[in-house]
Amino acid sequence: MSRLGMKKIVALFRNRNFILILALVLGLFLPEASPRTQGLTLPALAVVMTLSTLGVSGSAFRSARNLLRPALAGIGLNYLVLGGTILILNAIFIRDKAVRDGFVLLAAVPPAVAVVPYTFFLNGDNTYSFMGTMGAYLAALVLAPLMGWVFFGSGFVSPLRVLTIMAELIVAPLLFSRLLIGIGLAPRLERVKGTVTNWSFFLLTYTIVGLNREVFIREPLFLVPIASIAVASTFLLGWGIGAVARSLQVDSQIRISMVLLGTLKNYGLAGGLALALFNERTALPATVSTVFMIVYVIWLEFNRVSAKKEDRV
Repeated sequence: MSRLGMKKIVALFRNRNFILILALVLGLFLPEASPRTQGLTLPALAVVMTLSTLGVSGSAFRSARNLLRPALAGIGLNYLVLGGTILILNAIFIRDKAVRDGFVLLAAVPPAVAVVPYTFFLNGDNTYSFMGTMGAYLAALVLAPLMGWVFFGSGFVSPLRVLTIMAELIVAPLLFSRLLIGIGLAPRLERVKGTVTNWSFFLLTYTIVGLNREVFIREPLFLVPIASIAVASTFLLGWGIGAVARSLQVDSQIRISMVLLGTLKNYGLAGGLALALFNERTALPATVSTVFMIVYVIWLEFNRVSAKKEDRV
């Protein structure tokens, strides 16, 4: 093989769109390894969170305004806008009680922890996403049990569980990133940050799709209304948030952060709660939404790259 051909192959395996699509295809058609990779997903997410928070400036924590605005935006976008949309569509389109309960769980949980690494991935505002995610998780300590009491008659999300997720996947990576900056390793990591992030997402995407593959094969027609809500609460809602933010002349990087905070829930937490408190059928909304989240992020990346190319013309 020529040197030029080898360079093209290397470039292809560094291309984030190719890596995500490869993970999606392998997860659908060769899912056998996904149970083995499941144990690696949390460490991979912690690594990506650490690398992503290297871009969060220390000065962001010194200003109450810098902390409060994105935190309130995170709460409003993830609970009021996204949670409200899910509950309304759930009431209109879903008749199966188990599935309805699953969507209530989805509305009650905080944002996906992956909002922060996806922000880095899509060139959004890392600090805004981090503060927004942190604010929504703090709000979840009150809102999630409250929603459980309203819809199910009792608190169902343990505040301790939410605090554990915050400690493992938000606070610890942030502290470790401060340590890396302090000892001068952050500049050296810049060269490999993109590659490590891309292949960590390959692992996450492959595992999620591979583990949930059977759901899409077993009951495709039953999944249509569930998938419709998943599409509406990501693609359509994301477009709406982006359009409103654009009309208000919000900075493009903050706009990306707002879209992610307003479209992504912690599907893993929702699915785990569904299995622990109800059954597999109740976990379907979280399972289906997880796969559509992956497709949505791939679409956002393609959209971002296309917009860049148009700007150059």
